[in-house]
Amino acid sequence: MKGLNRTGIPDAYLSAAADGKQGQVREVVYPVKHYINSSRQLVTEREIDAGEAGRATVSGAAIQKSCSVYLPAGYEQSDLHTRYHVLYLLHGVGGDEYEWLRGSGIEDGKYLLCNLLDNLIAGGDIDPLIVVMPNGRSSHDWTDCTFNPEGTNMLGFYYFDYELRYDLIPFIESTFNTYANIRESAPKMVEYSRMHRAIAGLSMGGMQTLNLILGGYRCDSAAIAGMESVWKNGLTETVPAQGMTDLFAYVGAFSNAPTSSNGRFLGSSIALSGNRLKLLYMTCGDADEISLDCYEQSSDGLVDVAGDYLDEHYQVTIKDGVHDFNVWYNGAYHFIQKINQARNDLE
Repeated sequence: MKGLNRTGIPDAYLSAAADGKQGQVREVVYPVKHYINSSRQLVTEREIDAGEAGRATVSGAAIQKSCSVYLPAGYEQSDLHTRYHVLYLLHGVGGDEYEWLRGSGIEDGKYLLCNLLDNLIAGGDIDPLIVVMPNGRSSHDWTDCTFNPEGTNMLGFYYFDYELRYDLIPFIESTFNTYANIRESAPKMVEYSRMHRAIAGLSMGGMQTLNLILGGYRCDSAAIAGMESVWKNGLTETVPAQGMTDLFAYVGAFSNAPTSSNGRFLGSSIALSGNRLKLLYMTCGDADEISLDCYEQSSDGLVDVAGDYLDEHYQVTIKDGVHDFNVWYNGAYHFIQKINQARNDLE
């Protein structure tokens, strides 16, 4: 495990980049065939065992969802020879596909996140990349941003992995010019593709990167399940998720929310997957009354149990940091650069 002293984002990186160095954001709509319906069933077009899913699986019509996509300066859809890495950024419990963009405001007429990405690329700190910001609720009522433990919109957070694997990633990689290609099934190409995908999330999205990508527990309403909520938030663990380290080599969790699984379970999932995780970057503010305890529990024992299946692990506690974008943008700033360094080490 490695620690970092807090290094603030340079002020210049939050200002608009020079003309010609600015990327663009597009909103795109894609079909989703894997989601929670109004009866709390998992709609799927695949043979997914109900025991694995923790609920009944049924067929159903696709729904249409939207996501925000950052395309770097110089991206040309017609240029099929230039390929890009992809980073997925997941939002918090009350957020949506715009939270990463709108959460910390605008500088020089542009979203701060876009300024940060533009400047990192323009300065040569990172390679150009595509950033996908989806709505993390895989549910029929995915636009409902309320916190309701018994709501299907909340349940959708814990089933986003099916949408991500079978709907969103295939859509992104068939629509944009990416290195990764999920349609390639040869082991060598699967490994190649995962080296060009990264994912991170803030708060509830941080929980998703741990529970759904590394392999922790899904959750459901404690009242509906007839169980107690150890977090006192109306939610309880149900069945473990399979994990997605076969698709992602770099994972970030920023102020991961309660319902995140514990470190030893997550470490065991990493080791049992057989997929070597190149980078796990976890961060939280030491004054964060929402996430600090869960962040520490999710870190405890993880490295020891994961063993040789985890290359680099950063656990970065931000002094006086709370549950806000000061911590999350700081995490993104460092995480994105660490991905670039880890990828360059492979070459």
